Amino acid sequence: MVAGKEAQYDEKAKQLLGNKIILAHILVNILDEFKGMDPKEVITYIEGEAQIGVVPVDPGLTNTSENQKTERLVGFNTENSEINEGLIRFDIIFYIRLQDGISQIIINIEAQKSEPLEYDLLNRAIFYICRMVSSQKGRDFVKTNYNDIKRVYSIWICMNMEENSLSHIHLTEENVICSHEWKGDQKLLNIVFIGLSKELPEKEEKYELHRLLVALLSSTLSIESKLNILETEYQIPVEEPRRKDVREMCNLGEGIREEVKNEIIIRMLKKEQYAYEEIAEIAGTSIDTVKKIAESGKVLTK
Repeated sequence: MVAGKEAQYDEKAKQLLGNKIILAHILVNILDEFKGMDPKEVITYIEGEAQIGVVPVDPGLTNTSENQKTERLVGFNTENSEINEGLIRFDIIFYIRLQDGISQIIINIEAQKSEPLEYDLLNRAIFYICRMVSSQKGRDFVKTNYNDIKRVYSIWICMNMEENSLSHIHLTEENVICSHEWKGDQKLLNIVFIGLSKELPEKEEKYELHRLLVALLSSTLSIESKLNILETEYQIPVEEPRRKDVREMCNLGEGIREEVKNEIIIRMLKKEQYAYEEIAEIAGTSIDTVKKIAESGKVLTK
């Protein structure tokens, strides 16, 4: 049950992040080309709709395929997702056109409930930006036209961190013996980590993006608090279905917390080593709640 609700929660989080006005707020805080701009104006530079959870990361599957006449099809591969269950997919990926009207950047945004323990997140992010570049061959550039490679950003939003943080990882040059001006774009590869603390940060300019994202993604803030921050501080209209998504995500977050709490209580009851008072204190609930679970028949002791 918890796993199912967590999957639904993740899906709602991606849908909310994939709103163009939210993407625009992220871009004005990350990309130099859009800093200082009104997020509403930046929306006009986002091309089409962001692809949410449908574009495979796996090699050979990110591009659309070529037909029998080898004509190039432009766009990400979003077809036949039902037969590719289990594949890793980009959470959110889209193109944004720069103000010159010609240049494009490919933006990927990934949401993480916490920093993973089983692998280093930077290694995964490097794999993602490498795929974002290599998948452009045959779609954004052909043959050896490497100067047509588009700049890529992989932006990772990591929740439940100890503190708010923002890091930009990119290519740098170090001359070991003499120096030579190697031609090319050192800005092609970009990884951005946005660490979000559990608590809503104070209303400060440096935490402007963090406050928005914590308000949007928090599983503890009330629906009213979330909507108030979005509408009054960021002038983001919260109408249906966006309001519905916020409400459902809050309800899912509450349901997940309750189920996890109940599982902890059941496990402790099965141990038969703890008094009801101890369990209630550890689980952060009332003694009556512990008693009700104990009497519900869910606890099978030896």
